[in-house]
Amino acid sequence: MNIGQKVLFELKKEITEVEYERYIKNLTYDTKRSRSNIAYFNAPNMIIAKWIKSKYTDKLMHLFELQNEVKPEIEITVGKQKDQRSTPVTKHTSEKSHSKSTYLNPSLTFESFIVGDSNQFAYTTAKSVAEKPGKLYNPLFLYGGVGLGKTHLLQAIGNYHIDLGKTVIYTTLEQFMNSFTSHLRSQTMDRFREKFRECDLLLIDDIQFLSRKEQTQEEFFHTFNELYNNNKQIVITSDRQPNKIAGLVDRLRTRFEMGLLADIQPPGLETKIAIIQKKCELDGISLDNEIVNYIATHMGDNIREIEGTIIKLNALSSMLNQEITLDFAQNAIKDQLKEKKENITIDEIVKIISKELNIKPSDMKSKKRTKNVVNARRIAIYLARNLTPNSMPQIAVYFGMKDHTAISHAMKKINELIESDENFKVILEELSNKVNTHTQSNDI
Repeated sequence: MNIGQKVLFELKKEITEVEYERYIKNLTYDTKRSRSNIAYFNAPNMIIAKWIKSKYTDKLMHLFELQNEVKPEIEITVGKQKDQRSTPVTKHTSEKSHSKSTYLNPSLTFESFIVGDSNQFAYTTAKSVAEKPGKLYNPLFLYGGVGLGKTHLLQAIGNYHIDLGKTVIYTTLEQFMNSFTSHLRSQTMDRFREKFRECDLLLIDDIQFLSRKEQTQEEFFHTFNELYNNNKQIVITSDRQPNKIAGLVDRLRTRFEMGLLADIQPPGLETKIAIIQKKCELDGISLDNEIVNYIATHMGDNIREIEGTIIKLNALSSMLNQEITLDFAQNAIKDQLKEKKENITIDEIVKIISKELNIKPSDMKSKKRTKNVVNARRIAIYLARNLTPNSMPQIAVYFGMKDHTAISHAMKKINELIESDENFKVILEELSNKVNTHTQSNDI
């Protein structure tokens, strides 16, 4: 497998299946013309060539850099007509060539990060570290679930310092381990240590994979000490707190904890809406508020997954030459939602609603007819019908109702309230978001 094929294989992991099948699968890497500083790909037609150039240039450049530490220009040609070359991509000019870095995605900046209640603390501390490295919080340890923005903040710190001409090393823990093993085998550890210990900032992603890697932990311990003692900034991300990383030696755990721990929580509905709107703005995609709210409410809290959904909608719309309506969006992501439904139970819905509305779970399944109980029961029925694979008869049995007609009546009443009461609609969307978020968090 040549380097171009490897890059396309890695890109496949980062995009939706639809994107890959429609666009990337049609690309072929031109090994004869490509060089370390420029990569040529052939596309079957101009539409695909232009789409790939506009949407995937940064990703392709980034993935080439991951393979050989060189970020090439990307050229897309059409078919075998080698004279019909696309305009060379020149987004990354030589103005930053004086600074040293590895594997940073230039689009991940503080300016492109959407701040909300769930990530305000992490964002503020990351920005402070960027502005005063090695002085305020060292190390900075960012932790939280998958797809919540840890890597974005980590690379935003790096990109901030690239603009200042600093030497930045960004690496995943897996890449750190692979590099360590490779240099150890080739007896070139002096080169490994020079790279990781002589930088201005060391940014390590997914440190939880250091678990039980004794030899790598030993090397990382000495790397950490060398940087820390020289007032060089260290920033680390993980999906959990240091004391919850099994098999982590105490001397590393205590060093991780001696700086600042900042967690990122799942985003609230308003933050997700803002993220979707920002993504649409950056990619030139037009979605009306109803579609934005639908995606934010039903897609859980994984921001990468939400961004992938937006790209998928735009790709399908372009390929089918259809406007993105609510029906179009619902149909396009129905398989994703079906998979999510299979992970949600009515018990979980009832538990969340009882907590949020201060109603006992047993009351919702009882015959009580007080206004608050009836309202909570209707919401539970509505969410059970929309967020789980249960049929109306199954939901009726759960709530102790006579048959599916009672469920149908409750659904009709809820739909009337959605149309007439904007405040009720907002509450319903918030509860739906909490159910999706809670379920996804439990899966991590």
